[in-house]
Amino acid sequence: MALVSTKKMFQMAYKNGYAIGAFNVNNLEITQGIMAAVKEEKAPVILQISKGAREYAGISYLRAIIDVAVKENPDIPVCMHLDHGDTFELCKQCVDDGYTSVMIDASHFPFEENVRLTRKVVEYAHARGVAVEAELGQLGGIEEHVVGISADDVFKHLTDPNQVVEFVEKTGCDSLAIACGTSHGAYKFKSEPKLAFDVIEAVGKKLPGFPLVMHGASSVLPEFKELINKYGGKMPDAMGVPESAISRAAKMAVCKVNIDTDLRMATTASIRRVFAEKPGEFDPRKYLGAAREAIKDMVKHKLSVLGCAGKATECS
Repeated sequence: MALVSTKKMFQMAYKNGYAIGAFNVNNLEITQGIMAAVKEEKAPVILQISKGAREYAGISYLRAIIDVAVKENPDIPVCMHLDHGDTFELCKQCVDDGYTSVMIDASHFPFEENVRLTRKVVEYAHARGVAVEAELGQLGGIEEHVVGISADDVFKHLTDPNQVVEFVEKTGCDSLAIACGTSHGAYKFKSEPKLAFDVIEAVGKKLPGFPLVMHGASSVLPEFKELINKYGGKMPDAMGVPESAISRAAKMAVCKVNIDTDLRMATTASIRRVFAEKPGEFDPRKYLGAAREAIKDMVKHKLSVLGCAGKATECS
């Protein structure tokens, strides 16, 4: 199976009440861990490449890794997606590089400029068979090149349900990332986590059948947080989105859930543990292998949370 678009994935996810996991990839081991999980669980997957990942590894290396992943897993629908494209030029480059989905994030601009830039990307991408994700409303937090609003102001910048129909009609985007109380990074909340389910519900009613996207959806799993802190890390206040909330959103109109921080924490916790327990270890295969295994186990768990385990065939 070649790389696929998100179109059928989202159609089936919306119809049957689950979400597709969109996992950020930066290197070989992360990609292998994710693919091992989706293979075992027979789940569709979106492999996301951020601007930072392109700068770190280079698109040629990442594309080659993903091409091998697709070849070795012919029964798994795999989409290659640009995460948080911030310019038309970047989105165009990714379309030309063979991505099957791109995101243009113009949410920090005024409404009309967001519409204009998103529409420009849509026109270029659709002419080449590539799906486009857009964003309306603003998330909090910081992750790579994405600088959001302060965590204290997240609920002041939620997506306005009264704008979504106009936005989708004017832009022609294929999916919409909404601001519903989440934030990027490992420090999503300062107190008890909560999401604006009323916004998700309202937007869903305004756009029946239309796929929504949840960004900043890592849960900052306690086991990884504890290991990182135990073995020399300093993340005492890290807090993520409760998995019960993610499962609830996946049964609504949310068809794509972005997960990056949990991958980073699984990697970091595993490597710190190897270094602490085996201080004489210097073979990268030993600690990167441990990280790959932790990623696989974590992703398998997430596929269950999202409800997409066992859904590969219907998304093909």
